Amino acid sequence: MEIEFTYNTLSSLIAAAEKSGLPVSRLVLMQQAEQMELSEDEIYRHMEETYRVMASCIEPGCAPDLRSTSGLTGGSAYKMSQVSKSGRSLTGSLLSGALYRALAVSELNASMGRIVAAPTAGSCGILPAALLTMQEERDIPERDCVMALFTASAVGIVIANNASLAGAQGGCQAECGSAAAMAAAAITELAGGTPAMISHAVAIALKNILGLVCDPVAGLVEIPCIKRNASGVAGAFVAAELALAGIESAIPADEVIWAMKKVGDTMPTALKETAEGGLAATPTGRRLHEQVFGTAADGLTGGCAACGGCPSR
Repeated sequence: MEIEFTYNTLSSLIAAAEKSGLPVSRLVLMQQAEQMELSEDEIYRHMEETYRVMASCIEPGCAPDLRSTSGLTGGSAYKMSQVSKSGRSLTGSLLSGALYRALAVSELNASMGRIVAAPTAGSCGILPAALLTMQEERDIPERDCVMALFTASAVGIVIANNASLAGAQGGCQAECGSAAAMAAAAITELAGGTPAMISHAVAIALKNILGLVCDPVAGLVEIPCIKRNASGVAGAFVAAELALAGIESAIPADEVIWAMKKVGDTMPTALKETAEGGLAATPTGRRLHEQVFGTAADGLTGGCAACGGCPSR
């Protein structure tokens, strides 16, 4: 079966899925295998390996003594996991489970234990948390979760082609927003949603995080990034739940992506990963910067926003 579609618009992908009667993930797998001149099984195995890397982050990410290289963050995933597993969560095991998994991947990333870009390091916990929680809570086979990664990836490609995935270009809406949209699409497919529902879930997820700035304290992907990963996966479940109920976005997904691009273009530079505005510019944010890198008198001017691995001089 040959179904033509592009990654220039989400509507093209959704129309192809509806025409073929196949899940979005299946179409993407077929197209990628043809484009890369590899078998579908080879492409699937590569994605399966990626999924298992994500899964391998949860246990070490929940270690009680885990701390980032800067010392600013760590231990939140452990606290949230204890609440979730004890049954004391306000929101139940599904949402609390997603929260601690998002924190776990993010905190392990900050500790340089395992770098997972999904689609970026700053938003690395959202998609893994969504899929792993669906697998655990809904007893979904691993294969279905791996396939859902193809759906999420397609959404990410469309966003990258029309807007941005980088906080330095579009603010945190481009990172955590895109990850939330990708996760919402994956959740919707896993829950049996139609291709149209996937599109609405993407639109709702992006609308709910539109305009979010990127303001990493001390230029590190830790504060507020890690907690925004928890918020992002919660938003993904909200978007999927609404879409699965038949609630539609008044603004089509492709137009929401366009709007995100326009918002990012007009966002001040101080709010795009420069650590010059927002939370990074608060008195506490500046104090934490000095705590990690020293004062200006020491010749330290900040860390690299990409990974925070070393100060620049």
